[in-house]
Amino acid sequence: MRLFRNRNPHVPRLMMPFRLLIFCRTYCLPGLLVSLLAGLGPVISGCAERQEEPVVALVNGRAITQTEFDLRWGELSKATRSRYEKEGGKQRFLDELITRELLMQEARRRGLDQDDLIRDKTQRYKEQLILDELLKDKLQSKVELTQAELDAYYEKHASQLLDPLKANVSVMLLPNVYAAKDLEAQVNRGGNFAKFAQRYSLDEKTKSKGGELGPYRKGLVLPEVDAVIHTLKLGIVSAPIKTDHGYYLVVLTPLDEAVIQADLAKQERLRQELLADKRRKQFEEVIADIRANAAVRFAEASRYITEDTGKR
Repeated sequence: MRLFRNRNPHVPRLMMPFRLLIFCRTYCLPGLLVSLLAGLGPVISGCAERQEEPVVALVNGRAITQTEFDLRWGELSKATRSRYEKEGGKQRFLDELITRELLMQEARRRGLDQDDLIRDKTQRYKEQLILDELLKDKLQSKVELTQAELDAYYEKHASQLLDPLKANVSVMLLPNVYAAKDLEAQVNRGGNFAKFAQRYSLDEKTKSKGGELGPYRKGLVLPEVDAVIHTLKLGIVSAPIKTDHGYYLVVLTPLDEAVIQADLAKQERLRQELLADKRRKQFEEVIADIRANAAVRFAEASRYITEDTGKR
């Protein structure tokens, strides 16, 4: 005799055990109910099982899962991901993963994965990754430069950098104050400083260049001239400056943008140089600390290494 039948053909068969459970709660003995519950355990747990992971491609039976694909895609740099998006997007990337898998399968078919040399390289690469993680943990405090450290380093390399003044300096050396005042007045009335310098200046180093000295830096000019330079405005000629060599007229002009950008690049190079040096010192401190707490003893054979080194 059938205890119940599935009256609705659209009800899934999976619901049948639960109907049996309801029937037994009403009509069966408690012992039978317990037995039925035990038997239904696998059915109930099976309902909670997760669905199989989505597969994006099968390569000779080997599945490339959605999780694997997402992981590989996430490992790409922003620039590389942008390049893929311009050249076919994720489908292009998937094609390359498939090609890579085919090559790996061919390599395994040839037994390359069992090659001792490759295994050795793989082991060393694995060790390097472990060491990188260790050092990342040991050097977890981010190395940063203070403004004071940076300023001191820039000062140390001041000869390579532009002064904050950021201006070109042109000078004209004249024999006496009268000539200097006369030419100052002519320049202020619109005369060409460079042409006057080529004609009248006594400074042989700059005369042929119209008096141009180049971008201002410390030590570029005499102390007497340097003191006046910082009081000048761009394009305005100075009053005559008395020195032991004669009287100077000075004018400042703006720097080319290319010169300014080149100076900024030098500053960044120096910053990176100082940062690398600070990181190196911190790394050396970490290694010294590890070695201080280690027991290292050289074996007898090590003397051959030291002897060989001494011969070179």
